[in-house]
Amino acid sequence: MERAESGGASGDVVLDAGRLVSRSREVGDVSFQAFLASREPPRLQWASPGGLELAGAGVAAEVTADGPGRFDVVRSAAATAFADVDANGANGKAPRPRFVGGFAFRDDHAPEGTWSGFPAASFVLPAVQLTRTDDGTWVTVNAYGPDADPEVVERALDDAVEAVADLPKMRPVGTPPGVRATRRTTPKEAWTTQVADATERIRAGDLEKVVLACALEVDLNGPVDLPDVLERLRRTYPNCYRFLVQPTEDAGFLGAPPERLVKRTGRRVETEALAGSVGRGGTPEADAELAQSLVDSAKIQHEQRLVVDTICEQLAGFGEVTEGEQRVRKLDNIQHLQTPITTELASDVHVLDIVEALHPTPAVGGLPPAAAARTIRDVETFERGWYAAPIGWFDATGDGEFLVAIRSGVAGGDGATLFAGNGIVRDSDPQEEWDEIQLKYRPLLEEFR
Repeated sequence: MERAESGGASGDVVLDAGRLVSRSREVGDVSFQAFLASREPPRLQWASPGGLELAGAGVAAEVTADGPGRFDVVRSAAATAFADVDANGANGKAPRPRFVGGFAFRDDHAPEGTWSGFPAASFVLPAVQLTRTDDGTWVTVNAYGPDADPEVVERALDDAVEAVADLPKMRPVGTPPGVRATRRTTPKEAWTTQVADATERIRAGDLEKVVLACALEVDLNGPVDLPDVLERLRRTYPNCYRFLVQPTEDAGFLGAPPERLVKRTGRRVETEALAGSVGRGGTPEADAELAQSLVDSAKIQHEQRLVVDTICEQLAGFGEVTEGEQRVRKLDNIQHLQTPITTELASDVHVLDIVEALHPTPAVGGLPPAAAARTIRDVETFERGWYAAPIGWFDATGDGEFLVAIRSGVAGGDGATLFAGNGIVRDSDPQEEWDEIQLKYRPLLEEFR
């Protein structure tokens, strides 16, 4: 296994030169839940509602970084790893080698406490990877280094395919551990004060919008099985992304976010603005009425407009930007305003360049970005870590897709910490914002009960 680490903000530490050997073989359908359960950490999973699903275990190559140069470190390390590739799944095929991982919300993030094992940036080329698209399922074995041997990789692929063949197509979901107790790290009184602080700054002209977040600590009745949680999320939220980043046996970061940060396929870039939310109705009529309330709300439309305009401005330097038609995105327990945005790139730009330009979007940070960041630092009472940050994959061509890690939490052993946030604007009401945040804990919390 090859690893590169940046100890500061220089952004110039890359992987040592080596050869990337990757071998893939198509297999029959198999349970990704069973694959993850059969492998020891580090483990990864990333699945899009559009069909691509990746699961990986072990490390062929890894890069970690911190400081303002973290995007450059990851990009540079990947360029080194992809400089000499011997892969039978390359040339645009589904199982091509991919780095999978993510970033912390802030570049000065400290990997400690809840976030122990999670640097400010971490990407892994898995040693063994399972990939599924509408076209099929593949097992891939990767090796990187000066002595990477195709024959050794071929033999490892034989073993990996044999191991996958013994796995079931469906694996029963175990009983959830159950929730013994919950504790809000930000009590309601403190939240009310935080919202008041934010709205005062907005009225003073320092801010247009800021997203304030909270954490919920959860005590479980027994050990949590992370592959089981992911499978329950798949069944409950089939139209959402799903992800797991588990660096050690102790804990993993996982969730089922509805929001794409960016997808790059060749010269085409897809993203979206997702802002404003309301619950679901008990009848079709009540549900339609709630959806219409999103569309008719001046506050929510203002918040959505801020997000759309900012994303379009951030993308304008990359090419021609097109704003799609606004719609209501309906999920199991909540619905949002959503506006699709596309860009035709004017030049060959790596997906990480676009991720860096977009993060954090106003939907998870605020406006202006610097003032929102100061407010979050001053007001929030917990460490965001990787919450609301980009998680995804990229390949040798610079294609890739990243989600926004909301509806998420860190879980391991008999405990979990869940995260949720809400956009605060001039006329935000603390009680309404508090109620909305409680809805956002539910997707993950319900899978533990």
